[in-house]
Amino acid sequence: MPHAGIFFYIFFTDFTFHIFFYLFFSDACLPILHKGCRIRSNERKEEINMKTKITKVLLFISAVLLTVTFAAGCQKSETPKTSGEQPKSEQSSLSGTLQMAGSTSMEKMANALSESFMQKNSGVTVNAEFIGSSAGIEALASGSADIGNSSRSLKDSEKSQGIIENIVAIDGIAVITDKSNTVSDLTREQLTDIYTGKIKNWSELGGQSAAIVVIGREAGSGTRGAFEEILKIEDQCAYSNELDSTGAVLSKVASTPGSIGYVSLDVIDDSVNVFKLEGVEATAENIKADTYFLQRPFVMATKGEISKQNDIVKAWFSYIDSDEGQAIIKKVGLISAK
Repeated sequence: MPHAGIFFYIFFTDFTFHIFFYLFFSDACLPILHKGCRIRSNERKEEINMKTKITKVLLFISAVLLTVTFAAGCQKSETPKTSGEQPKSEQSSLSGTLQMAGSTSMEKMANALSESFMQKNSGVTVNAEFIGSSAGIEALASGSADIGNSSRSLKDSEKSQGIIENIVAIDGIAVITDKSNTVSDLTREQLTDIYTGKIKNWSELGGQSAAIVVIGREAGSGTRGAFEEILKIEDQCAYSNELDSTGAVLSKVASTPGSIGYVSLDVIDDSVNVFKLEGVEATAENIKADTYFLQRPFVMATKGEISKQNDIVKAWFSYIDSDEGQAIIKKVGLISAK
């Protein structure tokens, strides 16, 4: 019985008890209370009339309370759903682990997608290792990873192993320098000549007289592979430093006067200057318009088609294709591949 019914039930019981006490017990005690005093007949009649009126009023009130009691008792109590509850149909039944390995340039996107995916699928754990594109594809080929992240297109030798190139986003490669450099725009030819060692001083490009410190990524890096492939300078670069992560390149360029380096567009911050290339700024809008030439795919490779993968991997790619997944890709500064 609901709380309202219980309240009225107790109140009604107590009220009824007092009615009967008044009507019957008071008569029995009246002679004792008056200690044998005689009551005149006219006073007795008035008392009886008064009791009759009181009785009618009390019986009417009792009837009303009885009706309310039963009405309250018949109400069905409902347990409201809390705002945090999800219908069972929306709760994921997936359980297990998704293992990814590969590109350090894809770390920001991969982590953002992983966090959101695990919130929607509490039984799934996503483990991601950022060890470079080539190492990620090798992990996929060997079976130690479900997905190989590559920030470059797959090589024919990789595709021949049954590895499928699933492009999930498009990224721009930003060419950066330290904040003190006065040069702000490079042509494609000038950029090529810097990295192949033909141009060695910023004064040759209208800047201050300072040696150019050429910084790049390690062999096997997807960013390096894409950068050299686009400029057609594979195995021709004269690097001063070869670093093993996107973050390391960003930090080194920021702290080294006269330096130049390349990083994924989505990691750019205020610690460095970004070159225009052929007069075009490195922005998502310009990449989408195909006016900025240094761009590459972000690939989440699988061994075999997505439709042949386990349920967790299939759910992962479905999530990326969803409106929520696409919003995350855009939020981290990338271009949707859809």
